[in-house]
Amino acid sequence: MDDRILKYFLDELSKEESLSLLRELDVNEELKAEFIKYQNTHALLNLGKQIEDRKLGKKKFSEFLKQKQQHALHQRIKRWLSYAAVIVLFVTSGALVSWLLNRNDSNILYNTLSTPAGQRAQLILQDGTEVWLNAKSKMTYPSVFNGKERRVEVEGEAFFKVAKDPEKPFVVTTKNVDLKVLGTQFNLYSYPETDYVQTSLLEGSVYVSMKNNASKGIYLKPNQQITVRDGQMKVEPIAEKEHFLWIDGIYAFEHEPLISILKKLELYYDVKIIVEDPSIFKDTYTGKFRQRDSLDDVFRILQQIRQFKVSKNPERNIITLSK
Repeated sequence: MDDRILKYFLDELSKEESLSLLRELDVNEELKAEFIKYQNTHALLNLGKQIEDRKLGKKKFSEFLKQKQQHALHQRIKRWLSYAAVIVLFVTSGALVSWLLNRNDSNILYNTLSTPAGQRAQLILQDGTEVWLNAKSKMTYPSVFNGKERRVEVEGEAFFKVAKDPEKPFVVTTKNVDLKVLGTQFNLYSYPETDYVQTSLLEGSVYVSMKNNASKGIYLKPNQQITVRDGQMKVEPIAEKEHFLWIDGIYAFEHEPLISILKKLELYYDVKIIVEDPSIFKDTYTGKFRQRDSLDDVFRILQQIRQFKVSKNPERNIITLSK
């Protein structure tokens, strides 16, 4: 196993070393698969809402890794990982959570998985639902779906392939909006920095409603998207399906205003971008770039359409665009 993965989750890598590792994941499938396994182990051990002391979570993760190096436990873990792409799939009875965290197996562990700027993550939930989280996003989910519904909470952007279960609807909560589905594929865009929630449906059916008024919602059909802003809902055809390539590490935009692109770049790269000349905002842009590309690479793509100058203030993490 690559030692950098362990050091990454134990916060022992520098920022430069972490970025180098994350970019390498896009071109090294074996390393990426190994990273996903440990990422979700870390989510179980360190990011659960029931673990208030993050130092304790980190300690338990470290202890877990040390135990894994012992032959007997190593063989057991190997068998678990051969059954599923991520450990979360194995947590169907709560027994593993109870063993790892010394908790009663009647309690359900709620995990929170977060992705930093410039990174995305893939997760498979206990029911088989696949979820991709975009940069600077967060999802809270239970280790086991008990009760009459499967409910998760999302902040940021996420793409779902929901496993079908007619007896147990899948519900996604974000801001003041609920999405209810049985089995479908859809993208959810709901960053705290934005004043709207947008859901784009690719397959199946989604019922979108306000939390305080579930009876007056709207059913989406495939290839439709709904934007909720200030309690108002607007349904329209999906403008650009290539946007969803982000789950493969590709960011695409077509005839998109620069101001919209820059807002996304601020999220993806965790920087503040200032435009000194508002006339630059009038242009629309079409192009693609990979998540592993640097911000300089992205600006070079944009400058092929219209020239502008780029100045940086590393200390304040600010980038300024001007004519």
